[in-house]
Amino acid sequence: MRDEHHRTKGPVGVPRRPAGVPAGDTPTAPPPGIRYAGIGDEAAPGLTGQLAALRELGWTALELRTVDGRALADLDEHAFGRLAERIAEAGTEVVCVDSRIADYNRPVTGPFARDTGELRVLARRCAVLGTRYVRVMSYPNDGLGEAEWARRVRHRMTALTRQAEDTGLVLLHENCAGWAGTRAERMLDLLHHVDSPALRLLFDTGNGVPYGYGSAALLEAVAEFVAHVHVKDAVRTRAGEVAYVLPGHGHAEVRECLTTLLRRGRRGTWSIEPHTRLRPHDGTDTREGDGVAAFVAHGRELERLVAREVLPAVAALPHGGGRG
Repeated sequence: MRDEHHRTKGPVGVPRRPAGVPAGDTPTAPPPGIRYAGIGDEAAPGLTGQLAALRELGWTALELRTVDGRALADLDEHAFGRLAERIAEAGTEVVCVDSRIADYNRPVTGPFARDTGELRVLARRCAVLGTRYVRVMSYPNDGLGEAEWARRVRHRMTALTRQAEDTGLVLLHENCAGWAGTRAERMLDLLHHVDSPALRLLFDTGNGVPYGYGSAALLEAVAEFVAHVHVKDAVRTRAGEVAYVLPGHGHAEVRECLTTLLRRGRRGTWSIEPHTRLRPHDGTDTREGDGVAAFVAHGRELERLVAREVLPAVAALPHGGGRG
């Protein structure tokens, strides 16, 4: 997600209907074992807009990151209680909470208590919301040598995972910021070092474009540990910037990644993260255009991509895909 060397920008306004997608496209069911969801604050800052975007898509699964600009762990008890009530009243399920633990704003030299404290709060709140999944990263460096950076990351992630075990949570490490963010061998090293089912991977299809690696190749190496997916797509412009586009319309190998997940028997939630309104990693929060409409356009294009390209690609594989 974060690009240390290049500025990022997203498309302005609402994406136009892609060529070949007829007007009045109706929702299509996801593949068996897959659920579609979305990171709510990508559509709107407030819960009303976030739920409205899901309702328009006909989806019932929400990934929570911020509400009215505040992280879930920072809400007071009254605000959180009302939030949980409204989500339940809407018939919506929370499938994952995106924390700030070990993320791009928390280097490995920072206070560890900040992360353990946030995890304690989220353990209580995830129990109320009915989800076990908490998104984390693996600590950016802050001037340490490679060996010391790795040592501290392994130590902290082991302690956080043991804390998650004690509270029934599963930490999902995203291929984003931190020591194990962009290299498959480090992801596998971290998983093997911690050695717990309470630490698994969250795979974001779009992060390879800003970070400069092939998403499909990285996924192939770590697919057996992927428990949750973010779907976004991006292109690098001639000016060296990153622009975010509809799923399947960029350079992030989204079709190949989703095909691999099904071929390897990975099931779970595919959650859209359009990056048209909000990009927390670079501080972008624009109110240009209609965030809900852009969010819905991305959801519809994911449905179309899966129905028309991913599922036929899986069906064409020997034995219709199966486990790799």
